[in-house]
Amino acid sequence: PSLDPSQCRYGLLRAMQDLQPWDKPMNNWPQQTTELSALLRSLRGSAPDVMKAFAGIAKAATVSKALDGKTKELIALGIAVAVRCDDCIAFHAKAAVDHGATRDEVSETLGMAIYMGAGPSVMYASHALEAFTQFEAGKAKPSDKQRAARDDDEIRLE
Repeated sequence: PSLDPSQCRYGLLRAMQDLQPWDKPMNNWPQQTTELSALLRSLRGSAPDVMKAFAGIAKAATVSKALDGKTKELIALGIAVAVRCDDCIAFHAKAAVDHGATRDEVSETLGMAIYMGAGPSVMYASHALEAFTQFEAGKAKPSDKQRAARDDDEIRLE
């Protein structure tokens, strides 16, 4: 028997309502960046002109001028929280760690994101702190870190 899509959606929503906050599995942010990088490679193959242009924007935006790289990554992390982009949170939490951001700097950035984004940003700020903590602790296996670093370079096409 085929399932009615509305029944599936309702069933999923119902199951989600029954979950307690502590029942939600914690994201593995380093793994998420590795998996997403593979998808982005595929997208680069499917839309090379657009992705090359995007990489150019990223390269231009991340050049250190009046703001250093760490400050720019903290801004990007705050924006990722405010716009509720988990994948953006993963990449910019990793970049914040790579640029030497401290937990205090990340926490202050997340405070500004919460202030600017209100309630929903509080929820996504918890995601960003969790991602930062995992990258800070080096949760990814060394091979995952190397692959994620290579993928990061490919995304920016530097």
